[in-house]
Amino acid sequence: MKSIIYKFLFVTGLFSAVACEDLQTVNVDPNNPSDIQSNILMAGVEKQIMDNVYDNWFSGRQCLVYSQYWAQRNYTEEDRYQIRESTNNNYFNYFYQSAANLEAIIEMNTNEATAPRMAAYGDNNNQIAAAKILKVWLYQLMTDTWGAIPYSEASKLTEGKFYPKYDEQSEIYSGLMAELDDAVSLIDESKPAFTSGDRIFDGDASKWKKFANSLKCRLAIHLSKVDSNWKTYIAEALASGVFESNDDNAVYTYSVTAPEQSGFYIGFFEDKRNDFTITRPFVDLLKGQKDTLNAKSHPWEGTVDPRLPIYTTSVDGNYVGMPYGIASNEIMPAMVGAAPDWYSPTSHPVTLNADFPVPLMTFAELQFIISEYKGFSAAEYKEGIKASLEYWSGINGSPISASQIDSYITAVSENVTPETVALQKYIDLYMNGTEAWVEYRRTGYPTQIIKPGEISCIVDGEPLVFDPLSETKGDIISRVKYPTNESTLNGANFKAAVAKLQDGENNYYSKMFWDVRTTSNPHPANK
Repeated sequence: MKSIIYKFLFVTGLFSAVACEDLQTVNVDPNNPSDIQSNILMAGVEKQIMDNVYDNWFSGRQCLVYSQYWAQRNYTEEDRYQIRESTNNNYFNYFYQSAANLEAIIEMNTNEATAPRMAAYGDNNNQIAAAKILKVWLYQLMTDTWGAIPYSEASKLTEGKFYPKYDEQSEIYSGLMAELDDAVSLIDESKPAFTSGDRIFDGDASKWKKFANSLKCRLAIHLSKVDSNWKTYIAEALASGVFESNDDNAVYTYSVTAPEQSGFYIGFFEDKRNDFTITRPFVDLLKGQKDTLNAKSHPWEGTVDPRLPIYTTSVDGNYVGMPYGIASNEIMPAMVGAAPDWYSPTSHPVTLNADFPVPLMTFAELQFIISEYKGFSAAEYKEGIKASLEYWSGINGSPISASQIDSYITAVSENVTPETVALQKYIDLYMNGTEAWVEYRRTGYPTQIIKPGEISCIVDGEPLVFDPLSETKGDIISRVKYPTNESTLNGANFKAAVAKLQDGENNYYSKMFWDVRTTSNPHPANK
C-alpha cells in the first residue's frame, strides 16, 4: 500500500472553513490543485491546522496535559501517558495533510501554468513565502512531538516518493532554518501576501516576514544547548526584522459564528466534553504558593499573578486546581468539586470563548528568547512580562492596570535568572502546550511540574503519587510514540527510525536531540 498521507490535497473541508470567502468554484478535482484558488486553499489549511492543533484532543489530551496546564476530570489515562492509538494515528495524518496543502500552494505559485492566475490572489513570491513559513511552524511542532519524521521526501508522491525516509531531527532543524531564510528573501513588503483568506495576518507580507524571523529565533533557542551557532541565527533574525509589539503577534482569531468557532469552545459546549480543568501545580505557581508536598520552593512566594483570573475561574471565591496524574478511580467527588467546572456558557475562562484568538507565537515569547540570548537580560525579561500581561488582559476584555503591571514586574524581577525567565515564559505560553512542553524538556523548568513518583495530593491522610502507565525513565514524557499505522504504511523506514531510538524501542522516553539534560545536570547551560 502506498503511504498517501504524505501527499494529500485537502479539499472537502475547505468550504466550511472559508464560509466568508468568494467560492467561485465548487466542482473541483481533488487531485488537481490548479483548479483551486490559492487564497481559498490558504484559508482552508490555516483553519485545518488550527482546528487540529488547538482542540480538546491533540492539545487537551496531549500537549496541554504533558506541560501540566490541564488535567482531565474523568479519564486520566492520557495524563499518565496511556495515549489512544487512534488519536495518535489521526493527528499524524492530519498534520501531513496540512503540510501537503501548503506544498500545493507553493506549487500553484511556482508552476508557470498556474502562477499567473494565482497572482490575482496575492504576489506569487509572497504566497510562496507565507506557505513556507506556516509549513516550518507546523513541521517544528511535528518533529518536536515525534522526533525524527519524514521531511525531505514528504509531500513528494508525484515524484515517486511513496515511502519517505525519516530524517534525523538535527537535519530537519537545518532544513527548517533554510526554508525560513528562503521565505524571507522572497518577500516583497510592498505587495500583499494574499488578497483574502489569510486569517493570521490578513495578507500583510511585512508581518509574515516578522513572523519568519521571530520563528527563526524560536528554533535557534531550541538549539542553544547543542549548536554553537545559535546566537548567530538570532542575530541574523533580529537584523532582518522581528515582532516589535503585540500588534505583530501571529494569532488565528476564531469567530462566534458557526462553523468558525474555536476548537476548545466546540469541545466543551458543542461536543459536551467537560473533561478538563486547570492543574493544581499551575494554579499554585500563579498563586505564589510553594509545593509543600514535594518540598519545592517558589521564586516569588506570596506574589499572585494578575493572569490567574484570566486563565481560570474561582470556586466559591477561591482559585484551586486539579491534582495531576492520579488514576481515574481515585478521582473522588470531593477532589473534582475542588477544581473549577468550566462547563458553563456564561462562566468559563476566556480561553474557551468561541472567538478565542489562538496564538502561534507572540511578542512576549520573543522577548523571553531575546533575554536568554543576551545572557538573561532584565530589560527584555520585563518587556516580555509586560507584553504578556497586556496581551492576555486585552483578550479577556478586563485590562490589568498600569500600576498592577508595574507592581507585579517589580515583585518578580528582583533576581533575573534562567529559572525566572523560563517560568515567566511558561506562564505566558498557557494554551500553547506544544511549545511549553518543548521548553520544559529543553531547560528543566519549571521544577514545579510533578514528576513520576512525586506526590500529587493527600487523600484521607495518604499520599497519592503520579504513577505513569508508560515508562518515562523518571521524568515527564519526552516524546510521543510513532503511530502504529506507520509500521504498515511505511514499514521499512518506520523500523529504521525505531531502531535509532533509545533501547531500539518505539518509546516515550527517547529524548529530542536538543534535550541534553541529565540526572546530574538537569539544567545545562547554553553553548
